Amino acid sequence: MSEAVARRAQGAKNRDYTRHPPLSLSRPPVLYSTASAKKEISLSPLFEILDHQDTPLGELCLRRRELLSRPGVIITEVTLDQGFLMSSYHTESERRLAEFGLGLHPGDELSVLVGGLGLGYTAEAALASDRVARVEVLELLEPVIAWLERGWLPTGDALASDKRLEVSQGDVYARLLGPPRQTVDVILIDVDHAPDEPLDSASAAFYTREGLAAVAEHLNPGGVLGVWSTDPSPAFEATLAAVFECVEVEVVHWWNDLIDVDKEDTLFAARKAG
Repeated sequence: MSEAVARRAQGAKNRDYTRHPPLSLSRPPVLYSTASAKKEISLSPLFEILDHQDTPLGELCLRRRELLSRPGVIITEVTLDQGFLMSSYHTESERRLAEFGLGLHPGDELSVLVGGLGLGYTAEAALASDRVARVEVLELLEPVIAWLERGWLPTGDALASDKRLEVSQGDVYARLLGPPRQTVDVILIDVDHAPDEPLDSASAAFYTREGLAAVAEHLNPGGVLGVWSTDPSPAFEATLAAVFECVEVEVVHWWNDLIDVDKEDTLFAARKAG
């Protein structure tokens, strides 16, 4: 999951959130009277809650809304503890993570492990490559997997129709820090905000030299690790260089036209010796 600071909700564990059909908050029809007739104008829903769950990371919400500044533009968003987490409006860096990581690997028939499903854009971009034979997505939160199964993700149709995709529930950090059950060609991680700003302290070991050495054991010779970050991290880049043969860093610039701010995310890609 990506972008923005996640804060745990006070008292969230005491609340009972269950799955329910989408709740649409829409304007009622407006009746206009004239001398000759009444005209009914029905306005589209501006906001709907698709799901609201209490999770180990906090209160997770999937919502869909129309942009007030862009009438007719509908976006999907995820919040955690009422703080913004991700959106379907700007997906440049999530997609680029897959392209960047795959670009550093020269092979074909590649097996890819994606850590974090999110809204599905990194997995979708990986599957867009005809060099990819298989993509496994490991997602920590069961509600996020249910969103895909229920067709609520904007990438849902493309992902559900691709037989190369496998989605399973689990902790990608726990897997990568443990002994490998099988190796892959490319690992793409889009979970934490940044190496020094994890969503959960349990993932901190992943960013150490010892942790990255364990991660490298999950890669085939010449395999690539790609990591998304909302901020640059020279320290993490140096740690990658101490473990991997080749390290590249790319800054993805994008314009947030909703708030007129130039934004940037940082991508790290490291290749294992082959």
